[in-house]
Order: sequence, then C-alpha cells, then structure tokens
Amino acid sequence: MNRFLFRMADFLSRPPGFCFMIVAMIVSTALVPFGLTNVITYALSVAAIVITSVVLIQGYRDTAAIHAKLDEIIVSMRETRNEVVGLEHEQPERIAAAVERLEAEAENQARA
Repeated sequence: MNRFLFRMADFLSRPPGFCFMIVAMIVSTALVPFGLTNVITYALSVAAIVITSVVLIQGYRDTAAIHAKLDEIIVSMRETRNEVVGLEHEQPERIAAAVERLEAEAENQARA
C-alpha cells in the first residue's frame, strides 16, 4: 500500500498529475447543470482529500531526507556527539529536553 501511495503522491505532485486533478475538478463542476450535485460534491471532496494526502506524503519524504542528510553530517564530523542521531524517532518530551539542552550549551559557548 505504501508503494502505491508514494507513487500516487509522486504523480500528483508533478505537472501531469496536477493537470489531471484540475481537469477532474472542471469536469465535475461542468456536471452541475445536469443535477449531479451530490456526485460533484463527492468528487471535489475526494480531490481535496487526495491533494491533502499528497502534501502530507511529500512533506514526510522531504523531512525524512533532511533527517538522513543531517545524520550523515553529524556522523561524519569527528567533534560531534552522535547522541542526537535518530532523535526524530523519540517521544516529544525527550526531543524538547534535548533541544533545551543543546540551546543551553550553545548559549554557554556564545558567552565564552
């Protein structure tokens, strides 16, 4: 299922997929004079859900790629502490505590 969703998100996030969604919405709207208001409402609701899903999936992919790149930078630098690698998988409380600790350390280093 994930592969299908990622492929669909990839298709819909490119110009042909966007054009497909626009055409589908125009066709749905053109059906209004024929008394198909329920069908049109349903189609436009599904289109809105699909577009929202595309945005969420693309955001997930972008965020995962950024985390991988940052982890690579952290691991490759000898002076860094590797304890923050994978922090994005922790509970929100642990993330907040780590951010506070790192901000306090940065502030202390700025003063020194």
